[in-house]
Amino acid sequence: MTLNYFTLVHIAISVVGIVSGFGALSGWLAGKLFPGWTHSFLATTIATSVTGFFFPFRGFTPAIGVGIISLVLLAVAAFALYSRRLTGIWRKAFVITSVASLYLNFFVLVAQLFQKMPALAALAPTQSEPPFAITQLVVLASFVALGILATARFRN
Repeated sequence: MTLNYFTLVHIAISVVGIVSGFGALSGWLAGKLFPGWTHSFLATTIATSVTGFFFPFRGFTPAIGVGIISLVLLAVAAFALYSRRLTGIWRKAFVITSVASLYLNFFVLVAQLFQKMPALAALAPTQSEPPFAITQLVVLASFVALGILATARFRN
């Protein structure tokens, strides 16, 4: 598989992970577990992180760091769901690590949009300019708020 095709597959998996993550999150916010959305989110987000390691290696990058952190969070979420069946503290651990994983996937999406879309790249060519920082801060604040709400509402 050429790098271009591999990249397209990686992007497609990432988009499915983000969409299914929001589907799962809508359930947690409603106090429910939507198994289809949740399993799809975990599987595709794990696949996204794993496939990210198959791109050409040019030393440790922020993308590799995000991938490692995401896999650790996803391991905790999967353990909480499949091994501990969301009992006790594992319910909160599941929601927190899942929302954090979804945030990381969305963070990368925003970074890629600022890199690849000409209008956004013009606003923040090095991704150190205020438009990029403000966008990422709004995204982070939104996910923190959603995570707090989901944790409070997704009870036994």
